[in-house]
Amino acid sequence: MRNIRLTIAYDGTDFHGWQIQPNRPTIQGALVEVASRLTGEKVFLFGAGRTDAGVHALGQTASFKTRSGMSPDEFRRALNALLPPAIRVLQCEEESPDFHPRWQALEKTYQYRIYRGAIVPPFDQRYVLHYPFPLNEEAMAEAAPLFEGEHDFTAFAGADGDEEEGRERVPVREILSARITRVARGNIWSEAFARLAPGPATAGEELVFTVRGRSFLRFMVRKMVGTLLEIGRGRLTANDILLQFEKRDRSAVGPTVAPQGLFLVAVEYPDRWSVKSGE
Repeated sequence: MRNIRLTIAYDGTDFHGWQIQPNRPTIQGALVEVASRLTGEKVFLFGAGRTDAGVHALGQTASFKTRSGMSPDEFRRALNALLPPAIRVLQCEEESPDFHPRWQALEKTYQYRIYRGAIVPPFDQRYVLHYPFPLNEEAMAEAAPLFEGEHDFTAFAGADGDEEEGRERVPVREILSARITRVARGNIWSEAFARLAPGPATAGEELVFTVRGRSFLRFMVRKMVGTLLEIGRGRLTANDILLQFEKRDRSAVGPTVAPQGLFLVAVEYPDRWSVKSGE
C-alpha cells in the first residue's frame, strides 16, 4: 500500500467543517468521494485536525493509503479537476508507510483576521470578522503573549469535543507563540475600495492574531480571540487570562467569535524520508 500525503487549501464557508457528516457537505467528505472515484477503492482519509464549519485552511495536511499506480502529480491534477473549486490540492507526494498527518504533527499555526475599517469590502466578508468599533489594540497586543506556555485551557475551549479526532481530551496544551498585530492591506481591490469608502485609514485596517501550538482544543483559538476583544473593549484585563488558567471558568472569558475569520495556515512535521514524484 502506498501512502499519499496532500497539502490542501479550502474556503470553508459553504461546508459543515472538515469531518464527514451524513447528508452534509464537508471537506473530508468531498476529498474521500473524489479519491475513491480515482482509485476504485474505499478510501480512508486522515487529516491533521478538524476545522469547524466556516473555518478555512491555507495548509491543511491529509493522507490516504492506496494500491493505485497513479503518480502524485497525476493525483494532484485529477483531484483538482474533480473537486469543488473551493477545495484545492496544493501539493501531493508519496510518504513513508508510517506517516500520519495527525499523530506526527509537531505544531500548527492558525491566524484570525479582524477587519477594522468602517465598511468591510464585499470580497473579504467571507474571511474576516468585521469590528469597526473602538478597541485598545495596545492592551490586546500586550495580553496575547500571556497565552504562551503550557496551561490548562479549559476556560478557553468548547464544553465538549476536540479539534483532533481520537485524541483523549486533555485540557493542558502548549502554545509556542501568540501575537496580535496590525496588518496593512496592499492588494489592488482593497486600495480601490478604501479610496471610495468612508473611514480614516487606507492601510493597516486588519488585526491579525497568529498563534502557534502543538495541538488545540475545539473552539480554543476563537475563544482566545474573543477574550482579546473583551480586553480591547475594556471589559476584561490581561490578568483575567492568567486567572482563568487556574479557575477554568468558561463564562469568565470572552465569547467564541465567528468562524469565518479563522484560517489553519500551516502544519509542521519532522524531516523524514519521502518518495519523490517520478522516482
